[in-house]
Order: sequence, then structure tokens, then C-alpha cells
Amino acid sequence: MKNRIFMYLFIFSILLVIFQFVNSKSIIEDYDKKLTKSKENVVMLKDSLKIMEENSLDIYRFNFETNDDAMTYIEDEGFKISEFVPFIIDQLFDLNIYETEDHPLVPYASMTGEKMLIDQVKLLNHKWIIASFTDGTYWGEMLLTYEVIDKKELKFKVVESTLYRP
Repeated sequence: MKNRIFMYLFIFSILLVIFQFVNSKSIIEDYDKKLTKSKENVVMLKDSLKIMEENSLDIYRFNFETNDDAMTYIEDEGFKISEFVPFIIDQLFDLNIYETEDHPLVPYASMTGEKMLIDQVKLLNHKWIIASFTDGTYWGEMLLTYEVIDKKELKFKVVESTLYRP
């Protein structure tokens, strides 16, 4: 009888060990899958972060506020940067107030009866500007050059422009 009890205990112990082994094996496999997936996500996120950093560098590259050479040029001409940028932008937006049928800078006539207006401006450097324009339905973009005359007057010239379809 004593032998049978030991035999049952032994069989029960073996079954318990087998159950624990199978259960722990599935837990470890599940953990490995999660770990592998996490590592793949980390690699993917690092790649995305690298792409975003490269894109942000491109954004800063063509921006007047981060272009030291352009700012130095403007300062050498006797302007304060804090006053120069608003001066340029205000001069462009002041051109939106016009009495004629066509905008003085926008090379396209409005096709809706509304006025063509410059709505966004980005200074690229000490000579170039990108501006977008719209009449509410049609919109476009243009590349401008500008020249400061006597520190108070600006002369704009449209280099290239495009009009998009609605």
C-alpha cells in the first residue's frame, strides 16, 4: 500500500512537472513573440524618427530665420532682422489692397469674380520669397525676387508661378 501511494505521488509529480513545463514553454514562446515584435517596432520607429529628422533639416535649410548668410547680408545692409521680416511681409500683404481688376503681382486673373489675394508668404533668403495666392476657389504659388530700394521701398518681381485646378 505504501508503494502504491508513492507510485501515485510519483505519477502525480511527473504530471505536475510536465504540466508546468508545457505551460512555461508556451509562456516563454509568447514572451519571445512579444519581444521580437517590440524589437521590430523599435527599429521601425527609429527609422521613422531618422526620416523626420532629415525632413526637419530640409525645412530649416530653406528658411530665412535659420539662414545665417542671408541674415548677415540683411544686417550688413543696415536692417534689424526683427523689423525686416515683418516689413517684407507687410509690403506683400499691402499689395492685396488694390482697385484694379488684376492683382499687381499675381500673374493670373480671378475666374470667380473675387479678388486674387496673397495669403501665405515664406522668405527663403535675402532675395527670394515663396507666396501662395487664392481667389477662394482657385489657388496657386509663385516664386518672387525682391530688392530693397533706399531702405524703405521694395521692388518685387515674379520669377515663376503656377495655378492649380480646383
